Amino acid sequence: MSKIAMSKIEQNHAIQRLYKARLSRATRPYLARGAGVDRCQQCMLVRHYCICAHRTAHKTHAAFMLLMYDDEVLKPSNTGRLIADCIADTYAFIWSRTEPDPEMLALLSHPDYQPFVVFPSQYTTPERVVSVPTVGVSGKRPLLIIIDGTWREAKKIFRKSPWLDRFPVLSIQPQALSRYQVRDAHGENQLATAEVAAEALFANQEQMAAAYLNQWFDVFSERYMAGKRQKALPERDALSLLLHRQAQCDTHENADG
Repeated sequence: MSKIAMSKIEQNHAIQRLYKARLSRATRPYLARGAGVDRCQQCMLVRHYCICAHRTAHKTHAAFMLLMYDDEVLKPSNTGRLIADCIADTYAFIWSRTEPDPEMLALLSHPDYQPFVVFPSQYTTPERVVSVPTVGVSGKRPLLIIIDGTWREAKKIFRKSPWLDRFPVLSIQPQALSRYQVRDAHGENQLATAEVAAEALFANQEQMAAAYLNQWFDVFSERYMAGKRQKALPERDALSLLLHRQAQCDTHENADG
């Protein structure tokens, strides 16, 4: 298992910047479920369950672009922000059918990247579908485009974004059901956004980053539900397990070094 570069994540990553920008143009307050709860405005968890101090960025070969439905970035239950928590090279944009963000279009055409749209194969033609984000001999980095919204919204974005039509579609075949209990899934094979990103990293042979993102997702999910139900965390909660595993990895890396 190869080593992976890690550092403390910057305070304002792509999702947090997008969240602030979306709030700034809101004409009225966005009242999500539990709007009266005192939440950390970074991780969106109930404040005394905040996990921001433990965020760690991974440098990966693949980069991510989140294409988010208009109000998705405002939802406390959104797991797209977990990708930006864990993966240093993450970009995020609000989707618009008629006025696509110029920075997004520029990124899609950037010579350093080969974009892949991560989406189920049944919604496109067979010749576009790939199971591995292969870039051949071009030397480009995979840019994994994750569509973030409800299932109905995600299908709309996929259908009505002609600027995505020229890119291959990375179809994920999950080996297990979603672990996310915060939202109801449309179907039993539907994964949360962060789970999809972890599967895409596994497809790109970036197992350590994928495993870490899955663990971070478990931390968020457990604490979100604890805050929602006003219940105490278990003695060996997901965060303590993640920190223990991270300490073991650090010990092994130091010994190898």
